[in-house]
Amino acid sequence: MAYTVLARKYRSQRFDDVIGQNPIAQTLKNAIKTGKVAHAYLFAGTRGIGKTTMARVLAKSLNCLAVEAPTTEPCCKCDSCVAVNLGEDIDVIEIDGASNNSVEEVRRLRENAIYRPARTRFKIYIIDEVHMLSTSAFNALLKILEEPPSHVKFIFATTEPNKVIPTVQSRCQRFDFTNINPNLIAGQLKSILEQEKIKYEEDLILPLAKMANGSMRDGLSLLDRLISTGVEPLTAGLLEEFLGCPNSEKIYNLIAKIGDSDAAGTLTATEDLINAGLGEVQLVDSLIDYMRDLMVIKSAGTESELLVLTAEQRQQASRLAEKFDVAALVYNITTLERLRWTLKNSDTPRALLDASLLRFTLSEHFLNVDELLSQLKAGPTRQGVGPAVVPIKKKQIVDHNITSTATGKPTEPATDKKIDLPRLNDIQSIKSHWQNVLEIIAARLGGGSGGLLASAEPTRFEGGLLTITFPASAEMQKKMCESNSRAAQIQSLLSEHCGTDIRLKFETAADEQTQTAPAPNQPKTTGQRRNELINDPAVRTVLMGLDATITGIDEDQQGGGSP
Repeated sequence: MAYTVLARKYRSQRFDDVIGQNPIAQTLKNAIKTGKVAHAYLFAGTRGIGKTTMARVLAKSLNCLAVEAPTTEPCCKCDSCVAVNLGEDIDVIEIDGASNNSVEEVRRLRENAIYRPARTRFKIYIIDEVHMLSTSAFNALLKILEEPPSHVKFIFATTEPNKVIPTVQSRCQRFDFTNINPNLIAGQLKSILEQEKIKYEEDLILPLAKMANGSMRDGLSLLDRLISTGVEPLTAGLLEEFLGCPNSEKIYNLIAKIGDSDAAGTLTATEDLINAGLGEVQLVDSLIDYMRDLMVIKSAGTESELLVLTAEQRQQASRLAEKFDVAALVYNITTLERLRWTLKNSDTPRALLDASLLRFTLSEHFLNVDELLSQLKAGPTRQGVGPAVVPIKKKQIVDHNITSTATGKPTEPATDKKIDLPRLNDIQSIKSHWQNVLEIIAARLGGGSGGLLASAEPTRFEGGLLTITFPASAEMQKKMCESNSRAAQIQSLLSEHCGTDIRLKFETAADEQTQTAPAPNQPKTTGQRRNELINDPAVRTVLMGLDATITGIDEDQQGGGSP
């Protein structure tokens, strides 16, 4: 006897058997119960998720000969039900839209539709891949869809509903089928293996279900391939050997090397995966999938239902997640998604892949400006903050009590170096010693305060009131100096070192922006954008606080040029 593949052997026979499409099944059942079955339906969704199966179940329910009226529970034993299952019923006509897409085929359908069914209640046309019909064929359908004979029902199935012309869609009840949850697919796979009396290991099921990408038919086809190997019990190792699934341990090892900032280890782990037969794009897809799990763990916890992992995989992923923060994972995933499209069109995909993974590995050198400003105020935190805003070469993070170097090794506490200043009696003496003043502020109050004043200059000193003027573009820097009691701290420090009471007043050069701003609607040059970025108050604050230099600027083309 000929072998029947699992996708056909275990095709759902009733509404309640259709996996993952309960809302649609319930709606159709209610329509049958209330006698409000439409004359035309459009089932839309990706491949292998139950569109044609649902169409056949609906056809059997409408035409079951074991009852006197349409039913929600077809017997699946009468001549009509059996013939529908085999695709041979004379009153349920299944048409392949890809090979019967001409206007002549549709005209023939219209001519035959006027005749009543031979033995059942309705003549039902199931047109699969209906989007393949030509425009003329669609137009030929319009009249019969608008005013069909009472004994005719149409069920259209398509993976690309956007290609079905609006005039046809408006004459149908449309149902959008969703991808099936991997847990539901896993449950069905286990049930089938038990019915087939095939031994398997538990850690095989979930990875296999995830490989199906929401398609029950794909999951069953993959299971068929594993069964065909003749190996029992079925193990997770077979996924790598026969289906090309990446080894999860090797992927976890690569992610661990990235999290440990191990550049050499990252390149070695990548080479190991490539040598195992994994392509660059496949590797990127796997990293996106696994890093998504880490992101979910960091955001929703290890026990989140959003994770499709075994208990052992959850524990392993939880340990890996400790090496990252959410911002870093978000950055990595979005960067990998852009990278995968570039790799497909690149002549040097391996070099691009290695460069991107090293960028993730050395992420401690690419610091987020907002977090750095917080560090400069509250003290350094752990290394490896997340996404890059401006690539910065780290040297030191200065705090009142601790100095942390780029290697992460603590050094001796910074001493409050006393810088002797002459008596600052006039504006000229203040201007000539302004750099010394900034050094004192940076040493005592931290690099953040010193960096905020780096772009400003003293302009007036009258009656103990020192006026410090910022460029018009440094309005945010001025406000930061005025907030959090920073002005009072600076005043106290200057008074202590100068031997006289000094009060501060901050202002901006009101006319500077007008003089330097580009003409309205005139696009800025690359040089202007770079200069604006380098002179940005936040960037200058970071550079001053870290004693750092800018090594490069990445411009986000999609984001309108933001760094």
